[in-house]
Amino acid sequence: MAVKMKLLMKCIISPRLYKIYKDGPQDSMYQPLPLERWADKVITSTSTIFNIGMYTSPFICMYIYKKGLSVIEENKYGLLRFFSGLGCLLALSFVLRGVGRVYNQKYIDFINALTGPMVDKKTYLNELRKYDFEFHAWPTTYTVAMKPSESWLSKFSFNKTCANSDLPLYQRAPLKVLAFIATHAFGLRLIYPGSLGIVANMFWTPLFQGRAQLVENYNGQRAKLRTAEGNYIDTMFVDKRGQYSNKGKILVVCCEGNSGFYEIGIMTTPVRAGYSAIGWNHPGFAGSTGLPYPCQEENAIDAVLQYSINELKFLPEHIIMYGWSIGGYTATWAAVNYPVKGLVLDATFDDLLPLARNVMPSSWSLLVKEVVRSHVDLHVAELIKKYQGAVQLIRRTDDEIICLSPGNLATNRGNELLATLIEHRHPLEDGLDATAWLLALWKHINVAEGKRPLATVVALTEYDRRAIKLIGKYMRDYQSTHCTPLPVDHFESVMRNIESGACSAEPRIANEE
Repeated sequence: MAVKMKLLMKCIISPRLYKIYKDGPQDSMYQPLPLERWADKVITSTSTIFNIGMYTSPFICMYIYKKGLSVIEENKYGLLRFFSGLGCLLALSFVLRGVGRVYNQKYIDFINALTGPMVDKKTYLNELRKYDFEFHAWPTTYTVAMKPSESWLSKFSFNKTCANSDLPLYQRAPLKVLAFIATHAFGLRLIYPGSLGIVANMFWTPLFQGRAQLVENYNGQRAKLRTAEGNYIDTMFVDKRGQYSNKGKILVVCCEGNSGFYEIGIMTTPVRAGYSAIGWNHPGFAGSTGLPYPCQEENAIDAVLQYSINELKFLPEHIIMYGWSIGGYTATWAAVNYPVKGLVLDATFDDLLPLARNVMPSSWSLLVKEVVRSHVDLHVAELIKKYQGAVQLIRRTDDEIICLSPGNLATNRGNELLATLIEHRHPLEDGLDATAWLLALWKHINVAEGKRPLATVVALTEYDRRAIKLIGKYMRDYQSTHCTPLPVDHFESVMRNIESGACSAEPRIANEE
């Protein structure tokens, strides 16, 4: 009896099981017994209602404020009975769900795998990876040494330099307070909508299916990493070593966009191309904990790189950083801080500030600048100047996200990222700043403009031709919108350039006119 009660308590507090891999069709899920299934519906429905209530709480509070406390006074006993009944129903549902699990042998097998002794870590994880379940219950696979935590006052001190330093003090102080409130209340969620729980819930089925494909089709290995500040990052690794002689030993570290998840993101492109790959979810995305502030993003990618080098045993010179959209920030940060082989930036901007200003009212310009520069300063162009390795930029010709004017290639912020890269690696002699002109010319000879021959645009000197050829080494066009998956053959072409070293830093061009 004591053993049964112990098992029941274990089943009550254990995580939800979603799938047993390779147990039936790929899209099939774990089938609970009726008692567990109906109890789960009550628990998940209550959780959904609670989340909706949290998001709509400002409107509920405004309604109560307008009506006065009389609304609560008149209905206090009814509300008390309602919440008491709801609490009893939830408690009963947890107990019934536990009972249903006790009589399901498949769930018992899962519990035994989860709670079994970790005598051999590799064997334990291999057994556990047969199951897909709530990520919070995953054992920590790799831990980064904790950093000393800053005090709240030092971390969010209002004494730090104001982004609008030209303003008088009486304007700077309230602006910094407003920027702090705006960032933490809604600003970060606007920049990273994937961190909203409601977005993760909307994508739950595609995420589940994408995870199943990575595991069942490519033998993906899920892992839970703890960062230096205590966040937990959800990762997926596909090992191609031994399957492809040269490609498999290269690890592509994939950094997703602001609404991207490794389950349905860019990770499948390098995998299908034959490379080993690791994907990870931003802090606050799906199973990952924390929030995607730049410092937490940096600690997350740092944990992924340390795990890849120390645990998965990839040499840094065999690692390629692959960033898409806003993921270009973490990819570039990692390339600067680790001696990786190369950096691929797909549909990545130079600086978040121009894009943020472009979508917000002009009257908010000072506030937007303070929010970005003080709290979410994703300045990829400043980072890329510190990296001397191989770089490949991919520009989407019909990009509607990082263009100041949607679909207008001339306003694509990837142009400015390229300009920064060239100006830093190849400064023009005699004080001539012709990079802007060269870029303007480059915009007219892209796929979207009909592939007009270079010679028909304008008479070019030999120096100009060499400069334009240099631009072509760092950037290539792909005729698509922002979110279209990159084709495998296009990615392979990019990787060939990276591996050949043709797009590494070179000596400046000598002016031979």
